[in-house]
Amino acid sequence: MISNKTYVICLVSLIATLVIVGLLSLRPTPVVARTNLEYLPMEIGGYRGTDDTFPESVNRELNADKQLYRHYRSSDGSQLDLYIGYYGTAKGGRTGHNPYACLPGAGWAIVDSHKIGFRQPNNSSDTELNYVRARRNGVNTIMAHWYQAAGATVMSTGFQQNIERFWGRLLRNRNDGAFVQITTQVPDAKVVDATAKARTFAAQVIRLLPQYWPIEK
Repeated sequence: MISNKTYVICLVSLIATLVIVGLLSLRPTPVVARTNLEYLPMEIGGYRGTDDTFPESVNRELNADKQLYRHYRSSDGSQLDLYIGYYGTAKGGRTGHNPYACLPGAGWAIVDSHKIGFRQPNNSSDTELNYVRARRNGVNTIMAHWYQAAGATVMSTGFQQNIERFWGRLLRNRNDGAFVQITTQVPDAKVVDATAKARTFAAQVIRLLPQYWPIEK
């Protein structure tokens, strides 16, 4: 049997929750006022970028508020492709894009996937990204991807992003986010070198992105 004290506590908690939810629902949903991502430097870590676009059918599928798709090339001929898909608060801050489904769907066999970590400046804990290596016809796609929110918050899983989005909406009335992906294609002999380059480039993008984070009002 539930005691009177427990009943009162539960009732008060329920009422408080309903009041908070009601107040939150009255707040206007912010909209993207300035995208900023297009101003991300064209030169990063010795790589020079050129903008590219996807077919309209792909754009409709991704359904981002702002997309950045660039090919960054170095003087030694290496190429790293950067994709950033930004989703404002009105779109829930998330993408349905999933490399673990998209790569096999395009005929690529995933041969390795794990977390890779590195220490960011002024951060006491490691930042974790997702690493994927997929292979098709003797060619390897090397990929590093992650989620980013609140400018500088980096997450490796959608679950982490959901938690961040919840607190962002509660505390800042904002739960926008981005999916970031870096890819390169190389033969077997260059997998190790390409992995190191993608990891280094990812660290530089993470450091730069907060300065070019979209503004919502």
